[in-house]
Amino acid sequence: MLSITQFEICVQYNDNPIRNIIFDLGGVLLNIDYNLCVEEFRKLGMKEFDLLYSKARQSDLFDKLETGKISASDFRSEIKRFLRSDASDIQIDEAWNAMLLDMPKERMNLLLSLKKKYKIFLLSNTNEIHIKKLSEILTRSFNVPDLSHVFEKVYFSHLIKLRKPEQEFFELVLSENNLIAEETLFIDDSLQHIEGARKSRINALHLVKEKTILDLF
Repeated sequence: MLSITQFEICVQYNDNPIRNIIFDLGGVLLNIDYNLCVEEFRKLGMKEFDLLYSKARQSDLFDKLETGKISASDFRSEIKRFLRSDASDIQIDEAWNAMLLDMPKERMNLLLSLKKKYKIFLLSNTNEIHIKKLSEILTRSFNVPDLSHVFEKVYFSHLIKLRKPEQEFFELVLSENNLIAEETLFIDDSLQHIEGARKSRINALHLVKEKTILDLF
């Protein structure tokens, strides 16, 4: 099953068989578009939202939200300081969630197939506002509110109080589940997260923009 060239390159230096796979969520399982979020906040009067938040970097405000150091309410209050309009909490949430698109059924089917052979985990930098929206997407598409039935365990940064690419986050997943790093594969679309995983000796595969996980297996 795991025979494509990219995977072989990833693990050719490793004699241990892959037994565990850790997936990122946004950009790997869930389709996302950061530009939609930028555009929606622009409509609310924030013309340079992309300078505060992007795939590659983000301001301290978003770090705090993703590590549970501030609440969704606090986040909205801070966002309002940047707006040139009297936006409601609902409008802010909708703008923030605009980047979250869909999770194709083919990817869900792939996960269900992989879990028969591997221990699979989810590791995501996220927040309580996005998780609420994710639940809506999953309910609409698969009639389930979350992914607990798919993965051995789900790790969300705002609940764990850690975020990728912090090595401690990866080490936590390994230690809590008695995983051997060399037998574990991590798949993410952000290069900085890939580098973080490799510091923990985890095999890490960077999912480039033109590829999906359906191309990997």
